[in-house]
Amino acid sequence: MKVVITGAAGQIAYSLIPFLCEKGIFNSNEKLDLNLVEIPQAMGRLDGFVKELEDSAYSTVSSISTFDNIENAVVDADWCLLVGSIPRGIVLNGKEIKERSDLLQINGGIFTEQGKAIGAHAKEHCKILVVGNPANTNALIGYKSAGKATQLWMAMTMLDALRAKAQLSQKLGCHVDDIYRLAIFGNHSPTMFPDLENTIVAGKNAYQEIDDHDWVENDFLPKIQQRGAEIIKARGASSASSAARAACDTVKAVEHPTRSGDVFNAAVMSDGAYGMPKGIFSGFPLISDGKGSVQIVIFSGFPLISDGKGSVEIVRDYSLSDFAKKGLEKTANELVEERDLVKDLI
Repeated sequence: MKVVITGAAGQIAYSLIPFLCEKGIFNSNEKLDLNLVEIPQAMGRLDGFVKELEDSAYSTVSSISTFDNIENAVVDADWCLLVGSIPRGIVLNGKEIKERSDLLQINGGIFTEQGKAIGAHAKEHCKILVVGNPANTNALIGYKSAGKATQLWMAMTMLDALRAKAQLSQKLGCHVDDIYRLAIFGNHSPTMFPDLENTIVAGKNAYQEIDDHDWVENDFLPKIQQRGAEIIKARGASSASSAARAACDTVKAVEHPTRSGDVFNAAVMSDGAYGMPKGIFSGFPLISDGKGSVQIVIFSGFPLISDGKGSVEIVRDYSLSDFAKKGLEKTANELVEERDLVKDLI
C-alpha cells in the first residue's frame, strides 16, 4: 500500500508517520510503501528523519522513499496525507502573511498543483486527507484541481472532535470511549460547531446530562473553538502531536467499519446536507463501512447505502435546534467567504 505524506520533515509528520506505522491502522496486511515529500530546502532534514524511521525497523513498512516534487511521489498512491502548507505569520518575499485572503491564495497554488498530480497519477480510488490549514478550502481547491470524482477528498476535523470529547469527558466524569455521536460541523476554524445535543454518553443524551446550556454556549464551545490558539500561547507553537494523532485516527476510521451507533468526523464536499451550502468542504458526522465508502450520517436507524468504492451517500432526516442552526450558519458563511476568495482557482 502506497502512502504519501507531504510536509514530511515538519512537526506534525514527525509524530504522524510513526503513528501510521503502528499495526492495525490500515485494514490490510499489505506492507506500507512510504513516499515522503518535502520542499527542496528541507530535504536534508527529511533525510535525518528517514534514518530514524529506518532505525525503528517497523514490521509494517516495506520501503521509504523521499521526493522533492509531488508529481512523482503520488504515482499509484492509495492514500495521500497533505500535511504541508504555508502557515499564517510566515514571512514571504519580505511580507508577513497575516490576512486569510493572502494565506488562501498562497496555499491555493500549492493545493492546485497537488490536486492535479493526484488526479492524474494516484489510484482511481485514492483517499486524500488534507491536514494543512486552511484545511477545508485547501481540500476544495485540491478536489477541484484533481477532477476525479472517484477519489475521496477529506479535510481534517477529527482534532476538533477529539478536543470536544476530552472536555466532555472531564465535565461528565466519563471515559472518552463512552462518548458516541459527537459531531463537528463546518470549518476547521474558530467558527466550527461541535454539537452536543445529539451526543450520547453511556446511553444517555449528553446535552440533557449536562443540563446547563450556559456552560455549553459560553464555556464548552469557546474552549473547543479557541483550543488551537490556547496551545500556541502555552507552548509557542501550534498543535503537533495531537494533530498527528487526529490525522492517524481519521485514516483508521476510514479504513475500518465505524463502531455500531457511532460516527467519526471529517470534512467532505457538501451537497446541501444539514442546510450547509453546496460546493464547500464542511465537517459532518460520517460512518465508514471499512471498504472505502464514507457516508454522511443523519443519526437515524435507516439503512445506509454503500457501493464499497469510495462514494458518499447522504441520509436526510436529522433536525437541528435553533441554537445549532445559528452555529452552522456562522461557519457556513465563513466557508462560502473562503470559497469566494479562491474562486479563480476552482
